[in-house]
Amino acid sequence: MDNFNLLQITTLKAATFYLDSNMTVRQAFEKFAYHKFTVVPVLDEKGCYVTSLSEGDILRFIHECGTFDPVKAEKTNILEIERYRPYNAVSVDATLDELYALALTQNFIPVVDDRDVFIGIVKRRDVFVYLKAQIDSK
Repeated sequence: MDNFNLLQITTLKAATFYLDSNMTVRQAFEKFAYHKFTVVPVLDEKGCYVTSLSEGDILRFIHECGTFDPVKAEKTNILEIERYRPYNAVSVDATLDELYALALTQNFIPVVDDRDVFIGIVKRRDVFVYLKAQIDSK
């Protein structure tokens, strides 16, 4: 496992669904409903990873409002929503141990370059498939 290259198991940005940090809650809600993802990365205008947003975060926002208020949802930026669980990103040169530690608690791990620009994600499943292949090859 000494020759681990994170990019071998990274789903690149072009094949990843993400939200823009300037979106409103309503826009994000519609994207979630259409694409059927449960958690997605949020990127700023420079393509840097900011955070991740979950369906649960949006549901808690709606619950706090007492009802779905389309006017409030249209005026509220997604960055104003409280996050239940942060999704930590890793550098493209992260170790397998770092990746594994995050995969235990996150569905995916955002990958960034040395300027924090989002490169893509590593899915939890891909970490475990990689580890299993390494074990089987021994």
